[in-house]
Amino acid sequence: MKLWNLPRARAGTIISLMGLAQICGAARLPAPAEDIPAAPSPALQSAVFAGGDFSGVEAVFRHVKGVSSVVSGYAGGTAATADHVMVGRGMTGHAESVQITYDPAQVSYGKLLQVFFSVAHDPTQLNQQGPDVGKQYRSVIFTTSDDESRVAKAYITQLERANAFSRPIATQVLSLPAFYPAESRYQNYADLNRAQPYVARYAQPKVAQLREEFPELYTDK
Repeated sequence: MKLWNLPRARAGTIISLMGLAQICGAARLPAPAEDIPAAPSPALQSAVFAGGDFSGVEAVFRHVKGVSSVVSGYAGGTAATADHVMVGRGMTGHAESVQITYDPAQVSYGKLLQVFFSVAHDPTQLNQQGPDVGKQYRSVIFTTSDDESRVAKAYITQLERANAFSRPIATQVLSLPAFYPAESRYQNYADLNRAQPYVARYAQPKVAQLREEFPELYTDK
């Protein structure tokens, strides 16, 4: 995550609401053909996604109905290196990630994947999201069950066969080794710092796109 007031701008790498819409195309991405059905009395479940700076991804999922909490953090490395400064160097194996706790009776795992690929990030960028470059910004779906892995891989295949994006999907599907919450100052950062230039330019447009593309899922909670 970047805290400077004037974010870096690189030609061809700045991602905005308009840019993501162009990548995804005018039509909304299809819902997953495969999903995890909710149990008759489902308990809360969790999902872990990495898609660039965690502030923007967190901001999106905080506004999804059925999501009870979203925590920014690190996944892919060890506990000893789950530190923002160390992760920012790109050598720890960690990716900036979010852990989403949700009610599967209200929103399915597949629907979370649809939001993740549609508005939370650009799944075609390798080790990068917009102006943020490095392996810590890679696109990953960290799974905790065979069902999650199956549904995530099937959805990527579905999107590729549908030519949903003009470039290949770079998203990895990996088993979650562990999730480590980030420092408290990075939690709910986008909602608490809406006027911060980086947030205004890169995070808030994603929330606006969620509201536009998924009005049935959007909440101002």
